Amino acid sequence: MYNVMIIGSGVSGSAIARELSRYEGKFCVIEQALDIGEGTSKANSGICHSGFDAKVGTLKAQLNIEGNKMMQNLSLELDFPFEQNGSLVVALEGDSVGDLEKLCRQGTLNGVEGLRVLTRQEVIEMEPNIAEGVIAALYAPTGGIVCPFGLNLAFAENAYSNGVEFKLDTTVFSVEKKEDHWLVKTSKGDFETNYVVNAAGVYADVFHNMVCEEKIQIIPRKGEYCLLDKSVGSFVKKTIFQLPNEYGKGVLVSPTTHGNIIVGPTAIDIKDKEGTNTTQEGMDLLQEKANKTVKDLPIRQVITSFAGLRAHEINGDYIIGEHEDALGFFDCAGIESPGLTASPAIGVYIAGLIQAKANFDKNHGFVSTRKGIQNPKLLSIDERNQLIQKNPSYGTIVCRCEMISEGEILDAIHRPLGATTLDGVKRRTRAGMGRCQSGFCSPRTMEILERELGVKADKIRKSGVDAVIVVGKNKDKILGGNLE
Repeated sequence: MYNVMIIGSGVSGSAIARELSRYEGKFCVIEQALDIGEGTSKANSGICHSGFDAKVGTLKAQLNIEGNKMMQNLSLELDFPFEQNGSLVVALEGDSVGDLEKLCRQGTLNGVEGLRVLTRQEVIEMEPNIAEGVIAALYAPTGGIVCPFGLNLAFAENAYSNGVEFKLDTTVFSVEKKEDHWLVKTSKGDFETNYVVNAAGVYADVFHNMVCEEKIQIIPRKGEYCLLDKSVGSFVKKTIFQLPNEYGKGVLVSPTTHGNIIVGPTAIDIKDKEGTNTTQEGMDLLQEKANKTVKDLPIRQVITSFAGLRAHEINGDYIIGEHEDALGFFDCAGIESPGLTASPAIGVYIAGLIQAKANFDKNHGFVSTRKGIQNPKLLSIDERNQLIQKNPSYGTIVCRCEMISEGEILDAIHRPLGATTLDGVKRRTRAGMGRCQSGFCSPRTMEILERELGVKADKIRKSGVDAVIVVGKNKDKILGGNLE
């Protein structure tokens, strides 16, 4: 019998797990994917929003502000990339500066500090590459950028190190209420638990509607992105938004914590909860929209494109808490933007709701810190040489684009909740995220995974169970559809 089972290992589910690990109890996270954060949390803008655009009085506004204020200290405590670079919401010709002033007042009411409306000249002084059509901007100095993979993995690894179980590659089929507990049926067997937390992203409505009379609807809102090479990473320094509309803050142009430029997202509501394909139409729209805010954007420097799904709830606010007709079942649903920013506060909020009912004892052995993967590029030459002398694997470069060593990949595999897939290595080390997009390093990374995991090449996956990379040897003959 578990005390709490969390469905979903995205950034919210992992944050909740970390906060619960402050207490004595048997806690578990169930995830259908092969790795942590394979859903919405892996494909987003990586923005730490200041909190000016959420409606006053909403949970979304409250948790955005709280999460933003927590991010700097968390990045030091859990060792993930974060930078408070500030953001601009630009008004274009034909827009009203009054809309920026209204947004400024709303943000101030939400508790955002330092907001002010800038003239075009002031914007140019901050961002020389701003487009000719920009007439003014709202400046938010508390806006920031964060590594979404780093944040998610930091929460999960710290929770795991403090005793939380993680059941990966485990699909939840149903959640059923028993007399005094819940029965969670999965592909790896049935589990009993006192409390369930539904942090299932775009699938949160499925589990909510299994147990609650009042139904909800989560709409997958697809956002397409493109990523520019590091050679143009200084083209803008702040996150540049467009004026918000019903679909969000429009197409942004922003630096990333790793030195690239990200452009996106589009916003289109779809039915397919796995519909993460990119389209030519989406890429064309990104370029058209981005050119309105940034002039001469070096779009030819695109090295990859991707799409993510936001878990949009039709009423627009987060659905967080217990339900009267499903006591012991806690929703964490509709967590769309600014969900990444809000996630630390969401963890505290939901763990607090559960603790108020369960009254767990304090975990006196709780360790709040976590050390990320060693990054030799941050060391001096002498320090790097000492590291290589101590562990020669740090002297073997596997990914030339990002200069990732075998030592870093070994750490990614053998650390808590270590990588078992190519994408798992990529998200932990950035091996394969550079200009050639794994063209050079993937075979070598696969060899390391084979050796360290003790499996054959045809068992290594890019990401999910069906993401097969190797199907046979190139000398084999295919007869009748079968390899011989």
